[in-house]
Amino acid sequence: MPRKDGALVTRDYKNAMPDELETSAKPEDRGLDLALRPQRWDEYIGQGSVKENLKILIEAARRRGEPIEHVLIYGPSGLGKTTLAYLIAREMNANIRITSGPAIERVGDLASILTNLMPRDILFVDEAHRLNKMIEEVLYPAMESRTLDIIIGKGPSARTIQLELPPFTLVAATTRIGLLSSPLRSRFGATYRLDFYTPDDIKKILARSAKLLKVSADDDALSFIAASSRFTPRVANRLLKRVRDYAEVHGKGIITTPLAQAALKLLNIDELGLEETDRRLLDAIISKFNGGPVGLQALAAACAEEIDTIEEVHEPFLMQLGFIERTPRGRLATKRAYQHLGIPAPAQNAQLTL
Repeated sequence: MPRKDGALVTRDYKNAMPDELETSAKPEDRGLDLALRPQRWDEYIGQGSVKENLKILIEAARRRGEPIEHVLIYGPSGLGKTTLAYLIAREMNANIRITSGPAIERVGDLASILTNLMPRDILFVDEAHRLNKMIEEVLYPAMESRTLDIIIGKGPSARTIQLELPPFTLVAATTRIGLLSSPLRSRFGATYRLDFYTPDDIKKILARSAKLLKVSADDDALSFIAASSRFTPRVANRLLKRVRDYAEVHGKGIITTPLAQAALKLLNIDELGLEETDRRLLDAIISKFNGGPVGLQALAAACAEEIDTIEEVHEPFLMQLGFIERTPRGRLATKRAYQHLGIPAPAQNAQLTL
């Protein structure tokens, strides 16, 4: 079982069987992270370039008998950053110790975590962009020279003690790499970006998840769910579970295309994966601001949404679909957005794009 030490959760992957986390409890009890998370490289679908680079990094480190270099993984939420950290630990036959940026509030928290690491441990820090600057400064020597500088006392009587740390690997994940300081980013030996998935890859992920959830699904139904998944595995798995529930209540437990369509309609999700908030954002740009451009603050106020939510959750997906554009003057709705909402586009608008 995982052991919790303050801000740290430890998982032992040295002795774990590949499917141990999948069979130890029902998926509903353990959640998608444990029940549907890939346990081996061949189960991790998509992100081919990142996987190949990581395989080389890991194999080279194993041949030298060394821990791998520090790894930074970034990209939108739900694309598999945490899963990659688990796979790295499994491939390196190492323990993974898990924490997050917000959980490390004081230098003492980080010192406690680092001094409890064992040789070759993987320290996974999620939401690394939320580490405060004092914590980052303590990480610099820990990552670079495996030393920890601790200041004891204050004023003229203060003194510094330097502790040696065991060889370890820091794997950090972030959705906003720009918020990491340049000195911290430069200390990672490998940096990888995860991109949105293709519908075909999402469909393969859904087929695997359906098998693990022991639910039958038509091929066309999986294609429909994949098209509504926002190109994101986490969203795809969430929708699959909701469609499964609908099929059990209103059908015979088999996911068909009509049942999938009815389930997503009940969730206010359309055929492209737009949720009610996505449509409200587009409608606000078009109806309240004449298609834009509109500043982010004004858009957030008009929709009663947080700026961070728009930037991190809704905007990347809408831009991926080509429904909005960023301009120096603000956000602009495209002709595709008008067409999707069924609103006639202005006959003449020099700023309106395809």
